[in-house]
Amino acid sequence: MSSYDVIVIGAGVIGASTAYHLARLGAKRVLVLDRTQVGAGTTSQSSGILRTHYSVRENVALAQDSWGVFADFANYLGDEDAASGLVKCGYLICAPEGPKLQPLTLALEGQRQQGIEVQLLDRQQAQALLPIADLHDAALIGFEPQAGFADAYLVATSFARSARRGGVKIMEGVEVQKLLIEDGRVIGVDTNMGRFMAGTVISTQNIWATQIEQWTGITSPVQAERHTVLALEGPEPYTYAMPVFKDLGSEGMLYCRSYGGTQMLVSEGVAGEVLPSPDNEQGDVSLDLIASIGAQAAERFPSFETAGLASSWTGVYDVTPDWNPVLGRLPGISGLVVGYGFSGHGFKLSPAVGRVLAQEALGLTPDISLAPYALERFAAGRPLRGLYGVGAVS
Repeated sequence: MSSYDVIVIGAGVIGASTAYHLARLGAKRVLVLDRTQVGAGTTSQSSGILRTHYSVRENVALAQDSWGVFADFANYLGDEDAASGLVKCGYLICAPEGPKLQPLTLALEGQRQQGIEVQLLDRQQAQALLPIADLHDAALIGFEPQAGFADAYLVATSFARSARRGGVKIMEGVEVQKLLIEDGRVIGVDTNMGRFMAGTVISTQNIWATQIEQWTGITSPVQAERHTVLALEGPEPYTYAMPVFKDLGSEGMLYCRSYGGTQMLVSEGVAGEVLPSPDNEQGDVSLDLIASIGAQAAERFPSFETAGLASSWTGVYDVTPDWNPVLGRLPGISGLVVGYGFSGHGFKLSPAVGRVLAQEALGLTPDISLAPYALERFAAGRPLRGLYGVGAVS
């Protein structure tokens, strides 16, 4: 039996960021437990897109704060070897005439009000940035220069290495089996490797956050959703200089980015396949879905009508009813802090979320309020509902 001040469950990008920030804020005895390896779960399946474009204002603040970390990652960690794989190419988003036009207008204006550089482009200007796209139907085009994509696994392992340098102990291959609670207060965890005691536990369990309900009896409204990602091999390059693209006019609200050379990474930004239980193993990718995503991509990128499939994979989101995370303390259990239900936003928000969860756990006032993300919002009828409807764009 070992005793710690704080235990973090999960060493994905959120858990690794939280551990690093706990050490940065002065916590001395911190233990991180992960059922597999650092960054090996859903973090490793991330498409890695970084943007501050959200219609939920609270997400904009977290994403803006996180972008500042990504843009100066090695210096922020104080580790010249830390890497994020950042490609700063910008983020282009467009909507045709129709139901997505007003939401995009409001979201772009909201970003500006929060101090984010957003440019409104005409079709010719946008075409110059993304010459392989056909933007003939775009009624509104926004461009966010301070955006791009990065490597979620690199970020998670860099956070974890810096956390270790700060004194954090990370144990891989350790599965938490039970949360220990005494008189309404957390006192530790039981695992397959024994018992570990701590007066504060932070759960960053992603799709496995359903265990919180089993351990505490507190409803945890999160489900696992599997999403398919394709890498299409086209006849012309989608270069790293070309922006990430969000197509609000496509059926699946596609997002696309360079995957190197003539390859395009593309996936849908709508609801995926609901899984009966948490499972981040690779799922089957149906030919029908490949054909559907490929056809939508070809509508926007005509030369990709002849594209081949270079590779495909699946990633799993931890989805809440409003497609936004639950952050902070849970009612009735002292010493328990959670961060789950990121619904596809986790990597984008991970630096800021890790810091505010660490601040909350240490009894400090978080830099960004966690109140809007409280679990109680669902029962109170105050969901963080995005303007775009169901999906990861929020």
